[in-house]
Amino acid sequence: MNIQQIIKRKGKDWEYLEEKKKLVRPLVLVFGDRLLLEDENVYADVKELFPDGEIVFGSTCADITSGSVADNTITINAIEFEKTNFVIKTNNIKNANLDSFTVGNELTNQFDKKGLSYIMVISEGSFINGSQLTKGLNYGMDSSIMITGGVCGDAARFERTLASYNENPKDGEIVAIGFYGETFEVSSSIFGGWTPFGPERTVTKSKGNILYELDGKPALDLYKTYLGEKSKDLPGAALLFPLKVKTKDERQSIVRSILNIDEAENAMILAGDIAEGSQVQLMMTNVDNIANASEKAAKNALKLHSKTPELAFLVSCIGRKLVLDQRVEEEIEEVMAVLDKETTISGFYSYGEIAPFNGEISCQLHNQTMTVTLISE
Repeated sequence: MNIQQIIKRKGKDWEYLEEKKKLVRPLVLVFGDRLLLEDENVYADVKELFPDGEIVFGSTCADITSGSVADNTITINAIEFEKTNFVIKTNNIKNANLDSFTVGNELTNQFDKKGLSYIMVISEGSFINGSQLTKGLNYGMDSSIMITGGVCGDAARFERTLASYNENPKDGEIVAIGFYGETFEVSSSIFGGWTPFGPERTVTKSKGNILYELDGKPALDLYKTYLGEKSKDLPGAALLFPLKVKTKDERQSIVRSILNIDEAENAMILAGDIAEGSQVQLMMTNVDNIANASEKAAKNALKLHSKTPELAFLVSCIGRKLVLDQRVEEEIEEVMAVLDKETTISGFYSYGEIAPFNGEISCQLHNQTMTVTLISE
């Protein structure tokens, strides 16, 4: 595996992060700030760098490379595989006018399952219901095929997200990359580092990803009571205080970010579905807990990997970035300290992380986690 990383900072030319390489038909993962990806020449510019590349775009809340978290940039991760084949499929939730479950199911059904080891998903984040998307991705899939990835972001603007394959980034696109090869190896792990506090409450009224009532009381009123003075900073402050959600049919609790509030309905809009009858508890964290969780995710993924990883694909949540603030690179450094120095680090900050729970196979939508996917061939 040969990897080339290039970065373009706002108003600057492309900068190679190591010696320029000649790659043959590389997979070119392009992550960047949404405003920069809206440039009508962005696909042509990347295609000029990699004429025979298969180019996938995704907008982010920040880009991750080895030892760096970059805002207002575009980063290129061009990967030439020596023993692995990859196939790229897409679906579009706007064009297809389908629900999120069907979009995910149609996407994975496009792949030939014979020899398929892993699917990486880069999903738009404006129209998709991530919980239903992951259920659709899993439906009918062989239990041996791992699926990880992330939901595209738009910094802290929450206005528009973009993704595409071999064309300019656009709305509504979900891209899936399938990997085939006898020597291909993948492992993944997630950790959050968030601590629950306050009483556990029951969801008594919800619809999809909208939470209306807890214990028969308006959810938003209760949430504001716990936030106190910080409630004046909603909805932004909500990213610092997500919810721990435990459903009857899941063995493990999941963390859900609150993306917006509805004052008229006294409700909260979450990043994924929240079922009536679920048990909910407020969560909080600090810089040290987040950094330690990233280290744990890397260590656990490494334990599951028999070879030295050549690529580490990291997807972390915008809520974690907001907590870390000026110390955001610390969680990337914790991952790097665990992995081999030759392992290339790539990835992005997201509106949602796609990965299985630790010890499970079916992927889920997560919020406020660090997801580490290790790849080698």
